[in-house]
Amino acid sequence: MKSRYKSVRSIIAVIVMAAVVLGFASRLFAIQIRDNQYYLSQNNSVKTYTIPIEAARGEIVDRNGNSLVTNRQGNSIILNAVYFPSSKENSKRNEIIYQLIKLFEQNGEEFVNNLPLEFDSKGNIRFTDDEEAVDTMKSADMLNLQHYATAQNCYDAVMEKYEIEGYNAETALKIANIRYELTRLLFSYENPVTIADDVSDETVAKIKEDSDTYQGADVQVVAYREYVDSTIAPHILGTVRKINAEEYKEKKDDGYKITDQIGESGIEQAMESELRGIAGELTITIDKDGNTTEEVTKAPVQGNTVVLTIDRDLQVLAQNKLKEVCDEVDENASAGAVVVEDCNSGEILAAASYPTYDLDDYYDKYEQLASNSRNPLWSRFALGTYAPGSTFKPVTACAALESGIVTEDTTYTCVGQQEFYGQPFQCLYGRAHGTENVRTALRDSCNMFFYNCALDIGIDKIDQYATAFGLGQKTGIEIAESSGNLSSPDNREKAGGTWLIGDTMLTAIGMSDNLFTPLQLANYCSTLANGGTRYQVHLVKSIISTATGSVAEKEKSVEDTLELSENTKENVRAGMRLVATEGAPSYIFDQLDINVACKTGTSEIEGADGKKRNNGFLITYAPYESPEISVASAIELAGSGTETAEITSEIIKYWYQNNTDAKESEKTGILL
Repeated sequence: MKSRYKSVRSIIAVIVMAAVVLGFASRLFAIQIRDNQYYLSQNNSVKTYTIPIEAARGEIVDRNGNSLVTNRQGNSIILNAVYFPSSKENSKRNEIIYQLIKLFEQNGEEFVNNLPLEFDSKGNIRFTDDEEAVDTMKSADMLNLQHYATAQNCYDAVMEKYEIEGYNAETALKIANIRYELTRLLFSYENPVTIADDVSDETVAKIKEDSDTYQGADVQVVAYREYVDSTIAPHILGTVRKINAEEYKEKKDDGYKITDQIGESGIEQAMESELRGIAGELTITIDKDGNTTEEVTKAPVQGNTVVLTIDRDLQVLAQNKLKEVCDEVDENASAGAVVVEDCNSGEILAAASYPTYDLDDYYDKYEQLASNSRNPLWSRFALGTYAPGSTFKPVTACAALESGIVTEDTTYTCVGQQEFYGQPFQCLYGRAHGTENVRTALRDSCNMFFYNCALDIGIDKIDQYATAFGLGQKTGIEIAESSGNLSSPDNREKAGGTWLIGDTMLTAIGMSDNLFTPLQLANYCSTLANGGTRYQVHLVKSIISTATGSVAEKEKSVEDTLELSENTKENVRAGMRLVATEGAPSYIFDQLDINVACKTGTSEIEGADGKKRNNGFLITYAPYESPEISVASAIELAGSGTETAEITSEIIKYWYQNNTDAKESEKTGILL
C-alpha cells in the first residue's frame, strides 16, 4: 500500500511538472515566434506628450498708438509631470518640493499658497478668511471631507493624503501647499503647473544647473502684463488674473486650461476674446531607452492689439485736474468723475474717476483698497449714479418746446418762492428771477420756470425725452456700467412707492428719483450738441490682428434719434450758451479761445458728518458753433457745478491745442 501511494504521487508530480514546462514553452513560443512582431513594436515604441505653450496677451494702445498695456518676459517655475516622480512616490515628490521651497526662500521668491490653512500666533492650525477656498478644500474633488470638518481635520487629511512625514509643522504646511496646488490644477503630463511666478535669474540658473535635486522642475518663459504708467485709466483698462474653477468649467470647451489667465475687469475682461492669444504646443518624446527630445510643434500666437478711443495725454490731464479739484473741495471726503466724449461718434476720449488706484498695486493691496471707505476701486464715471440737479433742465426745455406748450416767447414770473398744491417750492436760495423765458431760465437755472413747465406738459412727456436722451439706461460701453434710474411713476410703483404731483415738478429740475451716471450725462450732452443723434458710447476704436495685420474699425452705432425742431435746438443751445457767457462759470470760460455751451447743476446730499451739502455737476460742449466734444463732470460735496468748470476748461484747452483733427473755432458774439 505504501509503495503504491508513493507511485501515484510521483506520477502526479511528473504530470504537474510537465504541464508547467509545456505552459512556459507555449508562452515562450507565443512571445518569441507567433507574436514576435507585436512585442518587438511594443519594446521599440516611444511615448509622446503634448504640453501647451502660453501665448502672450494682446497689447492695449490709445487712439494715437501710444502703448498703455504691453508685456514683458519673465520666468516662472513649473513642475512637469513627464519628469516628476509619479503620484505613488510621495516621499520623492515631497523631498523635491522641499528642496525647491528652500531655494525659493533663500532667494526671496514667492511661491503658491492657495491651501486655506495657516498657523496662528500660538502654533494652532486654523482656516484662512477665504470661505470659498475652504469649501473647495473640503469638496469631494479635493479632501472629500464633511462641511463641518475642522481646520485640524483638514490639516491631518492633507498630511495623510500626500504622506508628508519627517518635516516640522511649518515646512510640512508649505509642502502641502504645493502638493495641493498640483491637485487643484489637475497636474498631468499635458498640464504642467506653475508653482512660482516671476522668479530671479539666480533661481533660474540654480534649477537648470541641478536637475537631479530639482527633478521635474523647469523654467518657463512667460509674458507678464506691464503698464507704461500703471496709474493711467485703471478703471478702463482693468485687471488680469488666473481663471477660477467656475470660469474654467464654463470655458474649458473654448480651449481654456485651468492654469490660464483671464481678464477680470475693464477692457481686459470686455475684450478677452481678442486679447487672448492662441496657445502653442511643445511635444515631448521619450524613446525606448529613456532619451527625451522636445520640439515646439506649434508656435503660440500673441493676442490682437486693442486700440482704444481715449487719448492718453488727455486722460492724464483729466485725472490730474479731477484730483486737484476734489482735493480743493475736501481732500478727505470729496470724490468725483469726468467724461469726455466725441459728440459725433460716441467715442470716449477720456474718463476718470477719483479716488483711483495703481494697477501695479491692485493684487498686493487689494484688501486695503477694497476696505477703503472712499471706494477707489469704484468706477464713478460708469458705476456711480447721481441726482443730476439742474443739468437735467435742458431735457425739460426740449420736452416743453416740442410739445408746443412753451415757445421762445413764453414767460413765467419767478418770485423766488411759490406754493403749489399747498406746498412751498423755491428757487435756489429763494432768489427771485423775475420774468423768465426758456433761454434765460436755463441761464439762471430758474426752478420756477421749469416747475410750471412740468405742470403744463406732465411727467410722461418729460420721461419720453429723458429716455430718448439715454438717461436712466446703459450707454452700451464695453465695461461694467450702471443703468441708473429715471424718475417716473412706473419706476416708483415698482419700488413700492406712490407718485405725487410734486414728484413731477422735482423731476423737471433733475431731482426726485433721477439717478444718472456721468457717462449718461456726457452722452446726453453730446446728443443735445449734435442736434438729436444719440450714439452708442464706446471705448474700443479698432482691433489690429496679430496674425494678418489687418485693422477692424469699430463702426459708430446710432441708439436713437430725436426729431427736434430747429426752434427747439436753437433755444436750448442758446440758453446753454448764456450759462457759459453770463452765468456763474463765465469767469472761467471767458478765458478760452473756444466758444462753449454748458449747464451747471447741484443736488443736496447728507455728508458723513450728517450735514447737508451739495454735489456739483457740469455738462459742456464745444465748439458752440459746430460741436465736437462734450464734457460731463461730477464732484461730490462741491458747492456748485461751477466748481467743476476748471476741469472742463483745461480739457477743452488741451483738446484744441493738441488734437490736430479738431477744427478751429473763433470767438463770436452770443447767439440769441
